[in-house]
Amino acid sequence: MKKFRWLAVVAALIIAAPLLAPSPVDARAGGGSGAGSRGGKTGEAPAPTQTAPSAKPVERSTTPQQAQKPANAAPTPAAQPGGFMARNPFLSGMMGGLLGAGLIGMMFGGGFGAGLGGMAGMLGLLLQVALIGGLAYLAVRLWRARSGAPAAATAQPAYAGNTPQAMPRQALPDAPMARSGGGTPMGSAAPQLAIVAEDYTAFEGLLSGIQSAYSKGDLAALRGLVTPEMLGYFSEQLSANASRGVENRIDAVKLEQGDLSEAWSEGAIDYATVAMRFSMIDVMRTIADGRIVEGNDQVRTEATEVWTFLRSRGGNWILSAIQQT
Repeated sequence: MKKFRWLAVVAALIIAAPLLAPSPVDARAGGGSGAGSRGGKTGEAPAPTQTAPSAKPVERSTTPQQAQKPANAAPTPAAQPGGFMARNPFLSGMMGGLLGAGLIGMMFGGGFGAGLGGMAGMLGLLLQVALIGGLAYLAVRLWRARSGAPAAATAQPAYAGNTPQAMPRQALPDAPMARSGGGTPMGSAAPQLAIVAEDYTAFEGLLSGIQSAYSKGDLAALRGLVTPEMLGYFSEQLSANASRGVENRIDAVKLEQGDLSEAWSEGAIDYATVAMRFSMIDVMRTIADGRIVEGNDQVRTEATEVWTFLRSRGGNWILSAIQQT
């Protein structure tokens, strides 16, 4: 019995060990959720890259988002134009009138053969039908000649019998971020906005600067690095931590890989969306005594996120959105 009792105790300790040990933390700046604005592309998924083949949509944003059609939804069939008669009511009315007149004439002895009896009435009807057919043929020929439409046109689906080729890729400059990623957007169009080495250096600096300021709870420093919208989200996270009596400590942030997803301009505002994989020491400590309650200060953790930066024309880049992968 004692042997079985000890086995039960050991099993209970094994099960409880993960609950007692410091767990991996995901409390870095913007960690665990997607928020911010990407201008007119807020409701769109960023272009895939080698670092981040996919990214979750922005979950919180002050930018109104239009409902996006699911990628696997069937295309809405285009409205089909009416037939020739529907597009030419005058001719259809005239033909209908002639045909109706012929039928009435046959029934009551009128029409082209009013004095020749029933057989003549029938012949008159046939003549009128032939006349109507000739007018219809002439009208169709005139309409096709005027519009340049072929005699028989068959609608072909887009790219029928051909596979769309990937759009050209942009060669990234020799910047730290470009070297670390060594990649370009996979199958995406070349960015509309040129991103140079200085821009990549600024993105890498913002990654470290924002995480450092967030770790210190320095809202004044964050104000110069992020948009007011992102500052509000970070302030909420810091307030939630303070109410729990804990603080997030982030140290030794290092960019491991990064590449450009999209770059574009909207009016006087430039945008750049960059996928980044980075590592850091990320722990949660109690404010009272500094005891670690989440994470491990001896083990580096890694994260991959998609950050969008913006700048006024000629100004400095600041963070405007974070998306999780």
